[in-house]
Amino acid sequence: MLGLIGKKIGMTQAFDDQGNLVVLTVVEAGPCPVVQIKDGAPDGYSALKVGFEEVPAHRLSRPVQGVFKKAGVASHRMLKEFRIGDVSHYSVGDSLDVGIFEPGERVDVTGCSKGRGFQGSVKRHGFHGGPKTHGQSDRHRAPGSIGQSSYPSRVFKGMRMAGHMGAQQVTVKGLRVVRVDKERNLLFLRGAVPGGRGSTVVIQKRGN
Repeated sequence: MLGLIGKKIGMTQAFDDQGNLVVLTVVEAGPCPVVQIKDGAPDGYSALKVGFEEVPAHRLSRPVQGVFKKAGVASHRMLKEFRIGDVSHYSVGDSLDVGIFEPGERVDVTGCSKGRGFQGSVKRHGFHGGPKTHGQSDRHRAPGSIGQSSYPSRVFKGMRMAGHMGAQQVTVKGLRVVRVDKERNLLFLRGAVPGGRGSTVVIQKRGN
């Protein structure tokens, strides 16, 4: 589905029509120029390739520079494809902005979650830990048994244990668009989106 690339500005709050205080995430989305149009052949699918955040050409690799040069569009830091059914309404060089979204509609937001480094199993997976009484002195945040014994005599792959936490691609689905500010290219989304301030996110319309 059609969407935009954006940057997370931060979080705020506002009152809705019923007087309830709601949490909002502010995202600067677009403008995203159309760099390439795929209309089925020879790619086998229809899509728009768009860019985000203009940068000097020398900061990009030579192949990526060629993509923008062929399109006649200024160099941008990011490229992203959005698969859509009908691309006949678009041309290379067109600019997509927050006007493609409307207040009240639902969107899916994809971003990279905050990195937490190496964490134990209690924080990483939400384990309860061991007993706090009956002589236990060092098992409060231990993971418990991981399955080794005479059988199976090994630890199964995928066992939830301590390790690197965060810094992974996460998609939050069904966030409601509360407000669209076309003058400042801002989207106000109800709820939280992955990543910290300044991180790149992809906002995409929901399919039927």
